Amino acid sequence: MPPPFSELAANLDDLALQGLYRSRRVSASPQGIKLDIDGKAVVNFCSNDYLGLANHPDVVNAFKAAVDQYGVGSGSAHLICGHSAAHHALEEELAEFTGRDRALLFSTGYMANLGVISALVGRGDAVFEDRLNHASLLDGGLLSGARFKRYAHGDLGNLEDKLAQASGNKLIVSDGVFSMDGDVAPLDKLALAAKNHQAWLMVDDAHGLGVIGAQGGGVLEHYGLTQQDVPVLMGTLGKGFGTFGAFVAGSEDLIETLIQKARTYIYTTALPASVAEATRASLKIVSAESWRRDKLINLTERFRLGAAQLGLTLMDSSSAIQPVLIGDSQKAVDISNTLMEAGFLVSAIRPPTVMQGSARLRVTFSALHEPLHVDQLLDALQQIILKQK
Repeated sequence: MPPPFSELAANLDDLALQGLYRSRRVSASPQGIKLDIDGKAVVNFCSNDYLGLANHPDVVNAFKAAVDQYGVGSGSAHLICGHSAAHHALEEELAEFTGRDRALLFSTGYMANLGVISALVGRGDAVFEDRLNHASLLDGGLLSGARFKRYAHGDLGNLEDKLAQASGNKLIVSDGVFSMDGDVAPLDKLALAAKNHQAWLMVDDAHGLGVIGAQGGGVLEHYGLTQQDVPVLMGTLGKGFGTFGAFVAGSEDLIETLIQKARTYIYTTALPASVAEATRASLKIVSAESWRRDKLINLTERFRLGAAQLGLTLMDSSSAIQPVLIGDSQKAVDISNTLMEAGFLVSAIRPPTVMQGSARLRVTFSALHEPLHVDQLLDALQQIILKQK
């Protein structure tokens, strides 16, 4: 008999041969558009810090002041002794920001999605998920024990066929902005389908909140949707808001249900109060400084125009996420490494994160980027294209 787990080394070798092996890079600098990665200065084009708030002085100072007041750790779960005045104030401000009755903080977006879906549906119910949903949404649907149905990406006809055949409570789950493709879900049509089939709609707007909409209200603001249209809204704090953690916003009954039933809320330590205070500071900036969102739109349009002139294959995205489709996994890794040598950090995204044969460079923009940075990245991509010919 072979020893236990003896196949691990062979499996790792196989991943490397397929160009699917993942490695970490070590950063020695604050998050921003310029990073020190493994001792090399690079321009960062792969962060989710879309508005450039992760190292904003107001956010950093709020964090430091809160450490003096609250210390470093929260000490316990929210339901024991870890729920501070900072947490409570942030929940109230997030509820107001999203136009909802209440909001509830979670330690991570992954935990929020697992906890919410499994708290709302179970055996005898059905959950319907877009095929390209984030892994945390898919895992939440599987964990819930409800009948798990995946519909073709953005295909309302396929979804409605599945809804018509289901019984029990029905929960439709979708990303707002799809994190690897950058496209926006047709939430107006999803909301109508939910209404027609007596279902609830849950939206994970991790990549939209703070970034999309005149007021930063995300994809729901873009479509003009309310709490009645989308009863369950999940948002993360580590992207547009530049800090850490997540929240769910909705009705009084929804939030109280999650407090009582969401295991990933009940049985984990609350995020530090200092993070909550930092997020309160970033929320003020998100609301007040619309120029950050305007600049992202301009940078994105500049990149798309230049990439099209180079003949690069872009995806149907108007968001700050601009994937460049490569196809072959090893080729995507090679281009990413070449860009790194040229001073640009751009991630190669490969299966199983994306479908087989659709490996890509995931270019993301920050309000801290300047047009010159975009032009320099395009120049580097052009040089790589010329060398390949």
